[in-house]
Parts: sequence; C-alpha cells; structure tokens
Amino acid sequence: MDDKVVAITGASSGIGEATAVLLASRGARLVLGARRSDRLAALADRISAAGGTAVHARTDVTRREDLHALVALAQERFGRLDVLVGNAGAGPISPLDDLRVDEWDEMVDVNVKGVLHGIAAALPVFRSQQSGHFVTTSSTAAFGVVPSMAVYAGTKVAVRAICEGLRQEAGPAVRVTTVFPGFVHTGFAEASSNPEVRARIAGMRDEIAIPPDAIARAVAFAIEQPAEVDVNEIVVRPTAQA
Repeated sequence: MDDKVVAITGASSGIGEATAVLLASRGARLVLGARRSDRLAALADRISAAGGTAVHARTDVTRREDLHALVALAQERFGRLDVLVGNAGAGPISPLDDLRVDEWDEMVDVNVKGVLHGIAAALPVFRSQQSGHFVTTSSTAAFGVVPSMAVYAGTKVAVRAICEGLRQEAGPAVRVTTVFPGFVHTGFAEASSNPEVRARIAGMRDEIAIPPDAIARAVAFAIEQPAEVDVNEIVVRPTAQA
C-alpha cells in the first residue's frame, strides 16, 4: 500500500471515510472526492494530522467533468493514479407505489452513471500507465430484491454487470474489484423519504449492522494483493443478516 495513489468518491462519510482513514494509515496517498466540501476538508486535515497524505476536491459523480477533475488532481499532485474507489451511492428507497420518480432518477444517476463516469475518467489513465485498479462499492441488494428496494437493487445489479464486463475487458494490467456490503452502520436509512421504510431500515441497522471499517478492510485486502492477483468480488455482511 505504501505510496499508492488512491482516489475515493463518496469519501466524506460512512464507508468512504472509513476507507480513507484506513488506507492512509497503511501508507496510501489519497485524493478525496464528495459533494460535501467541508467534511472533505476536515477529513483531509485529520489524515494529515495523523501523518498521512490527502488532497480533496468537491466531486459530484453525476457530473462527468468532476470525475475527470478528480483523476487530474491525482496526476497533478502525485504523478499517477493507482486505484479508483468508486464508493459514492444514493439510496432513497421506497415502494414503487410511492412513485418517487425523482428519487429513482437520482439512484440511476449516482449509482450507475456515476460508476460509468469514473470508468471513463480513469480507464485511459490506467491504460497509459499499464496499471490500475477499480474498486467499486455495490450492495448485497445486487443478489436479491426485497420490497421497497426494487430500483436500488436494479442499480446494484447493473453495477455488478458493468464491473464484470470491465473485468473481462481489462486485460492483464488493470484489476477490477466489486465489494458487496450488507447492512452497514451508515446514514443509509435516513435517505428514504418514506417514514415506514426509514423506521424499518433504521431498526434493522441498529440491531445487526456492522461498522464501516469492516468494508474498509475488505477494500484494503483487495488493493494489497500482488499485481498478478485480482480479487474480483467480495461480499461482506453481518453474521446475523439473512
């Protein structure tokens, strides 16, 4: 991990924040992206105070130019980009009968198009370097659909398909890892605008969820493998999760 340059989207909280802190502690140089600039700045300061290295830029993954700017920042500051952790996600889940079409659009734009924007920004750089690693956060929702999560699960199924296609096309120099978290103790529940769904998800989270550090360790495991070892899919869920 020493001196690897790692860009992380959705880095301002939850899994992204935990991943940034862990990778910095293991010697990675970080390029942090998220929409909340104040939280990014605070995280970068915390990493620097602990002896790590981090720069940051406001990044909205629905804007392809923001992803290109994040990759360019890595190149400008550190001369390369070794890993792109595509962690930004949106999950305002609700029953389809709610017809919250704007929220459906948000999930497609962030969860699917955001991943594609990251690939479009980083893949040419990885090809030029003849090395690179995509690590993308999906969800165990990619493996099964439950009520209120139809659109969210659909986006995560799409992410799994896109990342598998990328892996098959990547060749011997580019690695591709998809991480599938189960219930993690983040602000996911609060994203739902449906009160009943929000209460149900929050209750399950408080009962069984694992900390974001558990997912961060999975990301680190994949990155730390030798260049010839590609860890393709990692599922990390609470032991108590069905």
